[in-house]
Amino acid sequence: MKTIVVTGGTSGIGQALAHTHLGRGDQVVVLGPDPLKGKKFLDTAQSAGAADRAFFIEADLSLVSENRRVIEEIKDRFATVDVLVLCARYFRSHRMVTSEGIEHNFALYYLSRYLLGYGLADLMNRAEKPVVMNIAGPGVGAPGVQWNDLGFERDYDGWSAMFQGGRLNDLLGVSFAEGGGARRARYVLLFPGGTRTGFAGEFDAATAAHIDQMKRAAQPVEYTVPPILEIIDAPPQEPLSAFVEGAPLSLVGPAFDEGAAARLDRITQELLRDKVSAS
Repeated sequence: MKTIVVTGGTSGIGQALAHTHLGRGDQVVVLGPDPLKGKKFLDTAQSAGAADRAFFIEADLSLVSENRRVIEEIKDRFATVDVLVLCARYFRSHRMVTSEGIEHNFALYYLSRYLLGYGLADLMNRAEKPVVMNIAGPGVGAPGVQWNDLGFERDYDGWSAMFQGGRLNDLLGVSFAEGGGARRARYVLLFPGGTRTGFAGEFDAATAAHIDQMKRAAQPVEYTVPPILEIIDAPPQEPLSAFVEGAPLSLVGPAFDEGAAARLDRITQELLRDKVSAS
């Protein structure tokens, strides 16, 4: 029996993966901010006879403090983590700053994935074939990182913030994979293609219309999940790999630049040290 941790596991792709793994006999830990959705996940698991293998941890993963609490709770309750699935994302047409002073998209889409991946690395080291499955829009082809304004304090645009999130996650994968053997988990960056999911967010009228159009053209989640499961079941040998709609993606190019990855890692560590000092 594997232990699967899923962010964004109460809707869309994350939800489908969570229930699929429960059906396989695994124990599944879903992280999310909505207790009603969490209860629905647990009730569905109970109806399927899997109540003893289903867990919900309520948390606002846009907050550094909440990620740290969740990491400690998982460490206290579970001996290993076999798979960490990172799906949580929330689109915002209008800029929002968390109570900790961090732009929301950067905090949830990037910083939470950074914290959970590194924070659970020791538990994943105990697993037979550990995998971090980072489901994100790839940064390849997106505009460059706004190094001097990562939080989009000037000229915020929801799509730009989301695309930059993809770039940041690509660089996160590079840094994580360069652990010198300290981290056994295979890091997989994956863009599954347009999927007819909830696409959680706060949208202005023009964006809402565009999202509706995207959903109509997208594939159902039932088509998206099997290729993801194939990678989880037989992870690549390489420390880092990337896939776009099932096709392997070359890791050569600016999206996976080691220097940029190291720069982002330094910025992130400094930010997190400041949050520790402020707490």
